[in-house]
Amino acid sequence: MTKSIRKDIKIRPETHKDYQDIVSLVLHSFKEGTPYSDGTDVVALIEEIRDSKYYIPELSFVAELENKVVGHFMFSHFPLSPTKEGGHHNNAETEILMLAPVAVHADHFKQGIGSTMLTQGIKKVKELGYRGITVEGDFNFYNRLSFETSRNYDIYPTSGFPMEEPRCMMCQETYPGSLTEIKGYVVYDMYYNA
Repeated sequence: MTKSIRKDIKIRPETHKDYQDIVSLVLHSFKEGTPYSDGTDVVALIEEIRDSKYYIPELSFVAELENKVVGHFMFSHFPLSPTKEGGHHNNAETEILMLAPVAVHADHFKQGIGSTMLTQGIKKVKELGYRGITVEGDFNFYNRLSFETSRNYDIYPTSGFPMEEPRCMMCQETYPGSLTEIKGYVVYDMYYNA
């Protein structure tokens, strides 16, 4: 899966006490690490997810190094749409989860924190019996964590960069064949800030 897991990184569910640290971390991470966001939209998305029926508190994590929050990521329920236009069913409980957003503090980029925290988070998702995880991002990074192009599983992007570069929309089975009967489109119309 990954080269090595850092033993000095503690992964735990987020709490209300972490919220301000998470905001600061995400703003700094995206401002320093991406050309497309200053992080304000990502903070808004985190808050939207927390306020939605798709939020899973036990799968929203922080990563700590020496008692400081250096990473944040969350998995949430994500209903696939039967059409490109949307049309999610109303059920909040899904067998597919979305991994988003993911942030590592800019002072700790390229130190193995992202791989460590996501490896542990994916393990927890598998333990809870979910069938798959979708993620949109850098395929060079996520492929190292066993994510594959979602088209391989009949799960298709409908907007954003994955339309131009389909490898950026990825998914992962949680056990062999877990996504065999699941198909659809990734439509973010349940979130204003996605």
